[in-house]
Amino acid sequence: MSTPRSRRCLFAFCVAMPSLLSAVTPAATLPAVRPTVVELFTSQGCSSCPPAEALLGELKSKPNVLALAFHVTYWDDLGWADRFALPYADQRQSRYARSLKLSSVFTPQVIVDGRQSLVGSDRGGILREIAGERPGVGISIAASGADLQIDVAAGASAGNGDVLLLALLPEAQTAIGRGENGGRTLREFNIVRASFALGAWNGSERHYALKRASLPTDATTVAVVVQQSDQRSILGAATYSLR
Repeated sequence: MSTPRSRRCLFAFCVAMPSLLSAVTPAATLPAVRPTVVELFTSQGCSSCPPAEALLGELKSKPNVLALAFHVTYWDDLGWADRFALPYADQRQSRYARSLKLSSVFTPQVIVDGRQSLVGSDRGGILREIAGERPGVGISIAASGADLQIDVAAGASAGNGDVLLLALLPEAQTAIGRGENGGRTLREFNIVRASFALGAWNGSERHYALKRASLPTDATTVAVVVQQSDQRSILGAATYSLR
């Protein structure tokens, strides 16, 4: 596990706000079992991260897992600027540190279902955490003309939450020219390229829409996550291929 050299960062957070439609649509047929969400916080400048990236690639192929790679920015001035780094990744990781009462952030770090922090290369620990089925709030994603339509089913017992859409690049290779991984070619998976806060969810059926043109051109998959307010436990998750 690695931390940037004795430096403090102020993280900026900015998300694009899509249009929120007030209409409620039927969601009775939506699934009640959701994938386990595994979030890897990583950087191309971190020498401890490639094994965690490889493990995330394995998890990506599991039907019961939504694997997400958030590339942080705080390694970028230490020899190599990560082309996938997002300020939102820094902010999200920092929020987990507060909600889980962690002493610091680090890379590679994995958060499972918003509740459990592990070293990103801890294969045994991560496999134990993702075992079994997860009940969840049903989510449906579909293309409709120029929009993506997102339906979130009712789930009154789950409490209030937030709905987040993530644009994903399923796989990439990067030749690293400098820094701790200089001379290596890294293979990376389910890279978060942009985040969109769709709005709040109060346990009732809700309908949201996002313009497809707002997505990065290299993103060919989207994931929608419903998470308890204040970025706590995951309540629902689903993916949709844009191809």
